[in-house]
Amino acid sequence: MIDKRTIFEIHRLKHLGWSERKIARHLSIDRGSVKKYISTPEIVQRRPNRTSKLDPYRDRIKALLDEDPTVSAPVILQQLEGFTGKITIVRDYLRQLRGKRKQRIAYTRFESAPGEQMQVDWGHFGSLAYGGTRRKLYALVVIEAFSRMLYACFTHSQKQDALHDCLLKAFTWFGGCPKKLVVDNMATAVIERLGSIVRFNDAFLDFLRHFSVEPIACNPGAPYEKGKVESSVKYLRRNFMPLRSFADLDDVQHQALNWLDTVANVRIHQTTGQRPADRFEKVKLSPLPNLLPDVRATQSLLVHKDFAIRFDGNTYTAPPWAIGKSVIVKADVAFVFLYLNDKRIAVHPRCWERKQRIETPSHRQQVKKLRKKLWHDRQVAALMSLGAVAVDYINGLLEAGQPIKQQVKRLLVLKDKYGAEALVYALTKSMAHKAWGADYVENIVHQEMAPKNDHPPVRLKNEDLNHIRLNQPSLAEYDTHALKGRRK
Repeated sequence: MIDKRTIFEIHRLKHLGWSERKIARHLSIDRGSVKKYISTPEIVQRRPNRTSKLDPYRDRIKALLDEDPTVSAPVILQQLEGFTGKITIVRDYLRQLRGKRKQRIAYTRFESAPGEQMQVDWGHFGSLAYGGTRRKLYALVVIEAFSRMLYACFTHSQKQDALHDCLLKAFTWFGGCPKKLVVDNMATAVIERLGSIVRFNDAFLDFLRHFSVEPIACNPGAPYEKGKVESSVKYLRRNFMPLRSFADLDDVQHQALNWLDTVANVRIHQTTGQRPADRFEKVKLSPLPNLLPDVRATQSLLVHKDFAIRFDGNTYTAPPWAIGKSVIVKADVAFVFLYLNDKRIAVHPRCWERKQRIETPSHRQQVKKLRKKLWHDRQVAALMSLGAVAVDYINGLLEAGQPIKQQVKRLLVLKDKYGAEALVYALTKSMAHKAWGADYVENIVHQEMAPKNDHPPVRLKNEDLNHIRLNQPSLAEYDTHALKGRRK
């Protein structure tokens, strides 16, 4: 291709009166080229199209970008089966499709001694579907600053207990603790700051106390102060997340650990030029304490009438004898534990769907046993002797979760005061309105019935004998005995 300097020389010599043949001989070029550039000096000589190793894969790359616009060149390279080219032409093509990057701000890189510092930061990675429920997906990314050894803990929460749980898992995975932990100004770590004066979260300090780790908070608006973990969050987002599918939180974590072992920590790091796993061999961390802190989410919750507690959008059952009591609920990502007086009374697998009832079969069996025992109670039997209406009302009380013995005792008092017929009428009307409880029945008989003017029974010295109740007699039984007597 003839350059601009040669074109200029052609026109200069032509202006001096040289012939096209003489100009061509002098410049060692074709006479036709001299003639062409004299007539059209601005013509551009196009280069012939050259084939590229990437040409057969361009449509595939565009499809992957449509699926995930943030996908990185290394991940794209893993998807191109049979491609023999280098990653540079993949990066060039991605840059061409996406456009130029934003201008970057320069900063001074800081290197730490082995085991001196770890940096942590949260990343948001969309959500996971559990049936009709979607739960946000987060990851706490932890990096050992010297080796660039990386760890990620996925969770559905960024609350205090989730932060502590992820840090404990990270320290356990690394096999020890650093001297310093660099965090940003998340509320679970930093409550407030005034210039260089930082007030850390009390719960966060109490957690770190077990490990003798000193927290360091970055200045607001200065992410480069923890640039290693900032880059690691981006790396996790671009290299691990694209083109993957997950069944649940456990599946995400399982795939992440496999990726850490086979990709992230065995690659040649661009800054150090070494594998993080190799550099980590030089790191000596402080040992973990013998007694690790309990980092489970903890709440005090009431056991309701349906023998269950309400936790994180779901209900979890407890033994029926715990109804009305407050229990301590402790939960991690896998299980929900119930404690009463420091004794564990139930444990359930954690459910990430919402509006679900998680029930232990033995709890329902205990309810059935209690109901069976209840039917043999003398006072309950006395009320049942009033007929099917009384039996149906007792069943209604059970379904409503009412304290049966207390309710039956009050209903029998109403029977003594107003009579059996009045009580049956009130029970029938109360059931029609689905009003379960002695208060409703008492209101009905008080408004519509007059108390019986029966003389009170003789009071006996033995107080237990005064509380004996007899079942309502059936006149049909007397009629049967009378007919038998006449036949004889």
